Amino acid sequence: MANAWKREKPIRPIFLLCSAALFLLFFFFIFLTLQNPSSSLNPNPIVLSSFRGPIQPFNCDLCPQSHPVIANVVEGLKYPFLYSLADLGNLPEKPHKNIVRMLKGKPFRRPDISETIQEVLGRLRSEGNKGNGVVVDVGGNVGIASFAAAVMGFRVYAFEPVLENLQRICDGIYLNRVRDMVTVFEAAASDRLGNITFHKLVGRLDNSAVSATGAKLAFKSNEEIAVQVRTVPLDDVIPESEPVLLLKIDVQGWEYHVLKGAKKLLSRAASEAPYLIYEEDERLLEASNTTKVEIRKFLSSVGYRHCTQHGTDAHCTKEG
Repeated sequence: MANAWKREKPIRPIFLLCSAALFLLFFFFIFLTLQNPSSSLNPNPIVLSSFRGPIQPFNCDLCPQSHPVIANVVEGLKYPFLYSLADLGNLPEKPHKNIVRMLKGKPFRRPDISETIQEVLGRLRSEGNKGNGVVVDVGGNVGIASFAAAVMGFRVYAFEPVLENLQRICDGIYLNRVRDMVTVFEAAASDRLGNITFHKLVGRLDNSAVSATGAKLAFKSNEEIAVQVRTVPLDDVIPESEPVLLLKIDVQGWEYHVLKGAKKLLSRAASEAPYLIYEEDERLLEASNTTKVEIRKFLSSVGYRHCTQHGTDAHCTKEG
């Protein structure tokens, strides 16, 4: 027991000073984190200020989180991806069919446009000289066309004016790890820069349209809400030096105005002009005071004279 007791050494002032400094630094770090929680959750925030044009890309880092998030992988694609539903159905009595599938352990049904996008891009890539370029997705909805392209390795410019859908696109960007591949714009593509009244249906965000009649065409019983959204011509956003491989347009009858706002892009030489897919539904076009004939005449004037019908979609190309 002789060595069990030792005289305590005096605590040195330098030790107290270092301990106090570390203590203060720790609480300073905690204070900064609470003031700016996104800095700790996202160590590599997207820098958007370098984009040139009349509109800046939509910043998913600042977007309110969608709730709830119900996402799943789609079935039967060569390049599968996940997307988050915007239409949840009437919960809990009549949920969306894809929610029912997920509860049964099944993937989401494959969206037709996703399969089409991957088939077209696969074919263009195999041609070699047209295998590179950006995919432009106008009427992005929840991203089912954008993600189909992004998971194949293609960069995407997606245009979508409805906030609820933008939230789902941001979900999908995170879930599919395509942060560097998809650039989103909160706007409706059109033939002029400005604002326009946009009509969306409660519970059916996949049928929003510029035309109130077009928005309610398939779902007459749903309540319709009118909102102001930004409009921008594609020619004002996409640089002339940017190669565009594919242009997909699905905007519930507003296709003619989108095409007119992309006249420079569509007027490129055949070897540089994008493959064009657009919805050509006569009822929706009529609701927006345009016609299939009017669109085909415009496309012919910029060199797109070869179009084929695929259901309600038209596929058009330029021949050199």
